Order: sequence, then structure tokens, then C-alpha cells
Amino acid sequence: MPNLPEEAFRDSIATIDEVGKRKFIFPKKPAGKFYTYRKWVSYFLLAVLIANPFVKINGHQFMLFNVLERRFNLFGFPFWPQDFYLFVLFMLVGVVFVILFTVIFGRIFCGWICPQTIFLELVFRRIEYWIEGDRPAQLKLANQKWDAEKIRKKGLKWIVFVLISFGIANVFLAYLIGSDALFQMVEDGPFMHQGSLVALLIFTGVFYFVFVWFREQVCIIACPYGRLQGVLLDNKSINVAYDFVHGEREQGRAKFHKNEDRAALGIGDCIDCKHCIHVCPTGIDIRNGTQLECTNCTACIDECATVMDSVGLPQGLIRYASEDEIEKNAKFNYTTRMKGYTAVLVILIGVLTGLLFLRTEVETVILRLPGELYQHKGDNISNIFTYKIINKTNVDFRDIHFKLVGIKGKINVVGKQDFVVPKQGMNEGTMFIEINQFLLDHDRTKLKIEVFNGTQKIESTHTNFLSPRNFD
Repeated sequence: MPNLPEEAFRDSIATIDEVGKRKFIFPKKPAGKFYTYRKWVSYFLLAVLIANPFVKINGHQFMLFNVLERRFNLFGFPFWPQDFYLFVLFMLVGVVFVILFTVIFGRIFCGWICPQTIFLELVFRRIEYWIEGDRPAQLKLANQKWDAEKIRKKGLKWIVFVLISFGIANVFLAYLIGSDALFQMVEDGPFMHQGSLVALLIFTGVFYFVFVWFREQVCIIACPYGRLQGVLLDNKSINVAYDFVHGEREQGRAKFHKNEDRAALGIGDCIDCKHCIHVCPTGIDIRNGTQLECTNCTACIDECATVMDSVGLPQGLIRYASEDEIEKNAKFNYTTRMKGYTAVLVILIGVLTGLLFLRTEVETVILRLPGELYQHKGDNISNIFTYKIINKTNVDFRDIHFKLVGIKGKINVVGKQDFVVPKQGMNEGTMFIEINQFLLDHDRTKLKIEVFNGTQKIESTHTNFLSPRNFD
């Protein structure tokens, strides 16, 4: 079935022209109540984003995602490969929270919290407005020949964008390799760390490409969250929406004329000024309804409110609302679907909280060497074990030794007795455990072994000790 003319907007996106080439969007500089709120929220989140890798809690970097060394920190909690299940739970909690938030509030995350939107709209585009001017000036500059003015403005903008991209790349690198490693790289000089230097330049190039050329296409084309909202939203989800009931009425929208009674004439409140289109950072017409490209940035709400005030018509033509509220005047209802997602989120948070409380800062694993049986040593039975001690703290353990609990025996660590486990590091090796055969009642005895750092017990663990079935 062919598309109706009014549905033609779904056949293309605003960033691609008729022949398939990149079409740049020059949105009008937003202003208004919601934009002011967004600025404060964005600057706060920017400060948090930049500070995260440089803030430490109990010596742990607040946020670290060191994939190469398999070290992760979330909110000051260090995660090792053995803690991967906790990391997965953290991610699941985040995903379910975003899903619940989307079901209720639509794509508000994209407009208010997403780093891509914050950097593009509240950093790069504000600099662009400062250097090149508002939408008309930018359009004029884009279409004029490369004279001295255009070279000066474009050159200044690109230089500033490169410097900001370089700064963002440094912060991103601090998330990946750690702030201490980044500071060490700066102190030693970049050429002493050529691998990190190459990574830094690649990140700079990627960020520059994204914020100078690709821009809003990240949200429209690349980001999977935009597709996700299509299956999560329903008529009860709150979105940035156009009130077509009051905006169109029976006769549709029309230009504004003084002293006319639009309601009596059946004309909608929308005066078809197209300011909501000009201010949209993704170039859509919000009056066409909910669209994948809409990031719920609220720029059209502010712009429409300003226009409505100027012509003496009521605000709210574009606002946060559900389709049911606009069409049926229905109040918001916390649906069964929303309650289900909430229940899943609460359960996941509960499980995660419990596991975090049970998690220890020292992890010891003692296992019998595979394929080895017991050995007779006079009246004693000996088993060989491997051990691994993981120190998740920021303190070196300098006097590690083991102690059997509940049974008399000897522990002989191969090559060393008291040894060191470095901070955020590990130590592993081999040891023999000898127990008098007359103290063993079964062929498989469960041993409890305590791990000490000097006189301080830091961990206890269990393992199995093999012995003959009987000693007759």
C-alpha cells in the first residue's frame, strides 16, 4: 500500500538529501525554561563525567573500564574477572532502569542525560553559535564562498573543536587505562608511551569526526536506543508531543491574523510558523507525531511557548504528554507493564545489593592439583594444592601465611613461607598439606584454611583433602 502524502516524511531523514548526500542541519539557537533546566543538568553531568576517572574512594578510581587488564571500577567498587557476575548485574540494572524510564518518559534520556547530546548541543553547538552566529548567519556562511571571513570563522571553530576533542580523548583514556597511568604518561612524555599516544590520537580523531561531521546522525542512524524505543513506547508513554487536537481542530493549522476567533472558525492554535522545525537539532517536524529521530530535547516546547506568548494564544501546544492524554484527555496511569518492569528492577537491585555486601576485598582459592592423589610420608598423608590470593584493596599484604583450623597438620608453601600480595594484585603458587593419617576419618576430608597477613586474618576458605579409605 503506497504511503499517503502526509506520511511522506517517513520515507527519508533530514540529514540526507534527495540524492543521498550528507545534508547538514543548522538548528536555531534554543532558549526558554526547559533549555535553562537542561543547561544546568548538562553542566552538572559534564562535571561528573570529567571528574569520575580522577576521583578516588578508598584508593580506588571512581570509574575505570580497563578492558586490556580486565580491571573495572564502578562507583569506587573494584571488579576483577572473578567479579564479572557483579559487573553483569550492574549492567542489567542499568538496562532495566533505562527500559522502565523509556516506557514511562519516552526518549527523555537522550535529550537530558546522554553524553552525545550533552557534548553536541551544550558544548560544540554553543561554541558554534558564539563563532558563527545563529541559524540565519550559519546558513549564510555555509553558502558563501571561501573568503577571509569564512576561512577565519571556520578555521577558529575547527581549531577549538580539535582542542576540545583532544580534552575529551584524555578523559576517555583515563577511563580506560586509569588516571594514574595518564598522569604518568604526561610526566614521562607521550613518546615514552607510544601505544597510549596512538590511542589518544585515534580517540581525538573519532570525537572530532563525530562532533564536526557525523553529529546528530549518531542519534538517528548509529544509536540502537532509538530503535529500542519503538518497541517500548505505547499510547501511555509520556513524550515530547504535539497536541494535534488543539493545534489542528476541524480546519487544520493556519497563519495567524489579529483579532480572529480561531476556535469559532475551527482553525487550530498552530500558526504554522515552522519555528519548531527550525529549532529541532535533528531536523524533524514534531507535528508529524512521535518519530525515531526525536530525542525529547524540549527545544520545540520552548520555541512554541515563545511563539504562543507572542500571538496571545495558550501555551502547551507542544508539551510533555502521552497520546492518550492528548486524544482522550486521559490521566497518567501506572500500567501493569510499568509495574512489571519496576518489580524486575527492584529484584535485581536487591540481589545486587546483597551480593555487594557479601563480597570480600580478599579472595582466596585453594584447589588440589588436578590428577594428583595423596602421598604417604611416614604416618602422614600429603596432598599438593595450588593457591591463588587476589588482593582487591589498595594496601600491600607483606606477610601472608596459612593456618589449618579444626585439625592438626602442616602447610608447606613451595619456595616461600611468608610472601607478599601487592595491592590490586595477586599471588599464586603451590603448597603441600600434611595431616597424620590417624586424624582422618574419611577418604575425603573438608579442610578449613585461614589466611593471615601478619596477625590479621583476612580470609578463610575451604578445600578437600584426599586420603586412603581405611588404614587397616
